[in-house]
Amino acid sequence: MRAATVSRFGGPEVFELVETPDPVPGAGEVLVSVEVIDTLWLETMVRSGAGQGFWPMRPPYVPGGGVAGRIAQVGAGVDQNLRGRRVVALTRGEGGYADRAVVAAEAVVAVPDSVDLTVAAALLHDGVTALALFDTAKVGPRDGVLVVGASGGLGVLCVQLARARAAKVVAVARGAKLERVASLRPDALIDSARPDWVEQAQAVFGQHGADVVLDNVGGLLGEAAFTLTARGGRFSAHGTPSGRFANIDRQAADERGVSVTGIEAVQLSQRDRTRYVEQALREAAAGVIAPIIGQAFPLDQAGAAHAAIEGRTAFGKTLITTHV
Repeated sequence: MRAATVSRFGGPEVFELVETPDPVPGAGEVLVSVEVIDTLWLETMVRSGAGQGFWPMRPPYVPGGGVAGRIAQVGAGVDQNLRGRRVVALTRGEGGYADRAVVAAEAVVAVPDSVDLTVAAALLHDGVTALALFDTAKVGPRDGVLVVGASGGLGVLCVQLARARAAKVVAVARGAKLERVASLRPDALIDSARPDWVEQAQAVFGQHGADVVLDNVGGLLGEAAFTLTARGGRFSAHGTPSGRFANIDRQAADERGVSVTGIEAVQLSQRDRTRYVEQALREAAAGVIAPIIGQAFPLDQAGAAHAAIEGRTAFGKTLITTHV
């Protein structure tokens, strides 16, 4: 099989396409013939060498936490009838950037016939995260929701879910991506590159503020967004594309009765993650959410995929495909 391997910590150029024997599924595992591979901002950080105290990956390793394809082989104790089934699956944190991947049978979720595998792959992490964030923040039909970083794969889904579940959604993005975010039809769209963007958002929400703020960016942008949270509101500080999480003053949050959650809110058990994958696929089949695939790269250009993500030029979801 072919695998895009991180040869050493560094920039996107450290990827090497390596030929290795096909892996063999063990007991309770299946071998997936991979067609589409999910990518995450986190994978670019790990590849760069950041967070070595938190993540176990050491070069050479194959990134990739999620894949979509067909089951090619099953291990002992696994239903033989699963062969050939269209599925998405979460890996054990790595090994997905390849055209064959062994995953736990319990991590496999069947993809409805009406859902394309590229859509399914795009929902594996972002769909799960969006649904978990909305449950954690208890978004309801009377809420006003502010989505910071609305142009990424997760941000797009947050805007769509807010349109379906909340009273109002304000999307924050910047630059050339604004026009494409406008196609999601938020109630208001604000350019975060403008120095008065906070005042613009405040004018939309009024003195009450935003009941829920979903910060997909972090850093100074997320910290500014925190000031827009209503008294008794909910602020989710889960994003890091700025390079760090938003640093929220917990005393100020307590004084305003704001509930602040972080990335820990979406650290899910295998059972809950599988449940959310199934829900995301149902929502996609029903037309409630529709991930935007902004760009897809072949496996031998995994480095280009990472460069697009890191360069902040990517809109929507970035995927890798195994098609030659």
